[in-house]
Amino acid sequence: MKLKLTKLLFFTSVVALTSCSETVLAQSKKNTSDSYSGIEFKMNKINEPKIPNNTVSIVDFGAVNGGTTLCTKAFADAIDAVSKKGGGKVIIPPGIWLTGPIILKSKIELHAQRGALIKFSPNKDLYPLVETSFEGLDTWRCISPIYGKNLEDVAFTGNGVWDGSGEVWRMVKKGKLTEGQWKDLVASGGVLNDKKVSWYPSQQYKDAIEGADQNVRPDLKTKEEFEKIRDFLRPVMVSIQNSKRVLFDGPVFQNSPAWNIHPLMIEDLIIRNTTVRNPWYSQNGDGLDVESCKNVLVENSSFDVGDDAICVKSGKDKDGRDRGIPCENVIIKNNVVYHGHGGVTVGSEMSGGVKNMHVSNCSFMGTDVGLRFKSTRGRGGVVENIYISDIYMINIPSQAVSFDLYYGGKSIAEKLAEGGDAVAQASVPVDEKTPQFKNIVIKNVFIDGAQQAVFLQGLPEMNLENIQISNLTGKAEKGVSIIDAKGIKLENFKLDIKEPNVFQIYNGKNMVLKNIEFNSTSAKAVTIDGNASENIQLPSNLKPKTEIGKAVKKGAVKM
Repeated sequence: MKLKLTKLLFFTSVVALTSCSETVLAQSKKNTSDSYSGIEFKMNKINEPKIPNNTVSIVDFGAVNGGTTLCTKAFADAIDAVSKKGGGKVIIPPGIWLTGPIILKSKIELHAQRGALIKFSPNKDLYPLVETSFEGLDTWRCISPIYGKNLEDVAFTGNGVWDGSGEVWRMVKKGKLTEGQWKDLVASGGVLNDKKVSWYPSQQYKDAIEGADQNVRPDLKTKEEFEKIRDFLRPVMVSIQNSKRVLFDGPVFQNSPAWNIHPLMIEDLIIRNTTVRNPWYSQNGDGLDVESCKNVLVENSSFDVGDDAICVKSGKDKDGRDRGIPCENVIIKNNVVYHGHGGVTVGSEMSGGVKNMHVSNCSFMGTDVGLRFKSTRGRGGVVENIYISDIYMINIPSQAVSFDLYYGGKSIAEKLAEGGDAVAQASVPVDEKTPQFKNIVIKNVFIDGAQQAVFLQGLPEMNLENIQISNLTGKAEKGVSIIDAKGIKLENFKLDIKEPNVFQIYNGKNMVLKNIEFNSTSAKAVTIDGNASENIQLPSNLKPKTEIGKAVKKGAVKM
């Protein structure tokens, strides 16, 4: 059955994308009841910070406008002054304010007025090493430009800009810059790798990265060992840990050394009306990484970053399992992502588990992947009770909806460029290191252009389980791949797919495809293979276009 993408359908998609963008701009700053409407799990309204009515300005404590005078002491003195009064608001007025790390305290609101630019110093000597968590592992890193631990009632408000001077911290790949940009970067200093395709800020950085596991050196144990590679230990820009009632409302965070905003073990977290941006080429330039947090609201915000945009995590491997704190009760509504490796991502550091997560009314424009779920053997952890609806995507270079339990640290675009695709894998014994993804509902998805519409790959020893996707309208090069999965239900699909083989199913069990429309004219609409495939129900309109692989059990497919 041929799918006709009419002008009306295209107009509807554009209106939907535009409406979502306008919603982000037009929403008020009030945490209204709309934020909690339609939530599929029980969740109390999130408590906001309570900030006493005391106000000071950093200018009153010697801050000098212009971006050349270091104002670290002025920030610290202003925070101390209101803290001694029981808390209050610190005003950063319009101007350019150069500073080293800002250490947060409880009951503090940092209010950067419109026109204020807080520029963190590029002098790395100002950022001493601290014990922390990065990439889900316990390790040592340079202290974050904005840092706080064991706090209560913290807020970032106003429409000012916070800039992390990330350009002095990050490595850069040649392929992500123009020829002129690359030439200027090389001329600025630093060193190149042997193939002259990667630039590093220093020789120390280059030497340190060679033994790293995704930016972490697990082989090093003591602070003295880490001190020898300080230049490599770039921090996240905003690190707030083990705290309660944290609010971001209005500001811009940009140009981070690594991840941009990293709330870790926060209870009652609100991010709204916030803009997060990094250069698109920034290595590990995530937007927001919510890790092991409880009661979270992310709404009416925009992201344009160099890695995953909105990420939900809970620690990596043994460190994450030992922490044992899931990310739970998470609402993500009315957000726009303009660039990133993933629009909304779960994992790959999810060893403590993720549960009770609602995502709705979000638009992804040109993200490498739209909805991205990732993990691998060794993680452990359970991801469950995820509800996603009303998602609008356009110009997705790889997979619009992706579940990949063989994540190896590369973006999907990089993996595809190297010829990577779905592959059959041998089973291994199930233990505490085995990740599990189950009970996930995705509905009302529009895809206007993608390399592949849906990619679902579990593990042979731990299949993806009970994944329901309905009301999906999509235009893509490839259709749907399902590998090592059970209890999959796909319903009300309208697919405009270029490749003739619209569905590829390998080792699928208890699977239902219902009300599927597509425009493929080939007889190979569905390929089913794998000796573990059984109880697969296909709609009757696919019968003349179905090819059954030889390894499939007799009677596995029902029409």
